[in-house]
Amino acid sequence: MEHQHFLITALPSQGHINPTLQLAKNLARTGAQVTFATTVYGFSRIRNLPASGCLSFASFSDGYDDEKSQKNRDFTSFSSDTKRFGYKDLTKLIQTTSKEGRPVTFLIYTVMLPWVAEVAREMHIPSAFLAIQSATTFAIYYRYFNSHDGFYDGVREVECSSISIKLPDLPLFEKEDLPTFLLPNDQFFAFTVPFFHEHIKTLEQDSKPCVLVNTFNELEESSIKAADGMNLIPIGPLIPSAFSDRNDLTDKSVGVDLFDTPSKGFLQWLDSKPERSVVYASFGSLVTLKKEEKMEILHGLKEAGRSYLLVLRADNEQEEEVKEVVENISSEEGMIVPWCSQMEVLCHRSIGCFLTHCGWNSTLESIVAGVPIVGCPHLSDQTTNAKLIEEVWGIGVRAKANEEGVVERAEIRRCLDTVMGGGEKGEEIRRNSAKWRCMAIEAVKENGSSHNNFRNFLQKLE
Repeated sequence: MEHQHFLITALPSQGHINPTLQLAKNLARTGAQVTFATTVYGFSRIRNLPASGCLSFASFSDGYDDEKSQKNRDFTSFSSDTKRFGYKDLTKLIQTTSKEGRPVTFLIYTVMLPWVAEVAREMHIPSAFLAIQSATTFAIYYRYFNSHDGFYDGVREVECSSISIKLPDLPLFEKEDLPTFLLPNDQFFAFTVPFFHEHIKTLEQDSKPCVLVNTFNELEESSIKAADGMNLIPIGPLIPSAFSDRNDLTDKSVGVDLFDTPSKGFLQWLDSKPERSVVYASFGSLVTLKKEEKMEILHGLKEAGRSYLLVLRADNEQEEEVKEVVENISSEEGMIVPWCSQMEVLCHRSIGCFLTHCGWNSTLESIVAGVPIVGCPHLSDQTTNAKLIEEVWGIGVRAKANEEGVVERAEIRRCLDTVMGGGEKGEEIRRNSAKWRCMAIEAVKENGSSHNNFRNFLQKLE
């Protein structure tokens, strides 16, 4: 692969960067040259960069290159601004690398960047879309915009009181199970739907659209087949090698953090706890918890009577009432950190459950670690993932929120007792978690389904 040069683009969100950069590292291991590009502002926020002779980094402007412009960002013009500035910068980057004797031979882009495919077409470079959400979520978007279920007419949502989508061999996805961005009452509906619609239209312009998906055949076989007309290639889980195929035991993290990670004191704290006794609670890099949510989580964890490691991000300002509760937590009871190395935590022997927002990266990481889940979905595809976790894979339960959208402490305790307790339901969940862990790891090992898919994808480029 030495003559190949992959250019991979992603927006600077931790959830976008993690799988995309892991793919970049996997490609670099083949001997190919790989350039990972994100926005100027995003690049400036990266705390560290993984060292690799075959992997380099670049940036492109989206029109919001500094802190001040970020604060004044107008999301209604985000799409046009990103395309206007990014198209020019990315084109220039490709031209520069070509002049340097390193012409880009393949371009990979992620969600919210459909215009990158236009750059590739204009410069006669083959491209692929990297789906960083589940194949099920992709299939739902595909059906939504192709009017299979009759509620989208290509321009707007068709008025209807109930929305549902049926994919082959899967339970019905009702309104509360669909990605929230597809629902007209969602605050991000007007902003995000055009992006996803453009992604589908852009892919359909290619005679053989290529979609790399961060999943594996065994996990989502039905959904992979459901997006008929699209060439979905499962190449996941895109997880650091030390926790998956174990071909590189030094590869323990993606290598890029947008948040400051504290010292590894949390690992020593976990070392002091019995096997599978600790609840790990984290709600990702985007979800901003309301005061009521934080209070219910803190009290729910306390009342469950189990040790817990809770992530409360430093950028999510803590109210006085929350601070008071946090200050009174004993080291025996729990530990609060602003950020941590999630895979290291999930793979620690003391972790018995993951209380999570059900983002796709977190879901896959929990599957690879074999840790049962209590899901508290908030937005985007998290609701869809929670449905799969509980009803399809049987690796956890979905907590029920009240009318204000807050999961109350009693519900948190009930779910933790179900998943970690000695009842039949908990035992079944733990068996399923162990089963899917084995299948996930086998998928990325030599001759596993994702390993073979990745190898075949590369061979076709030769």
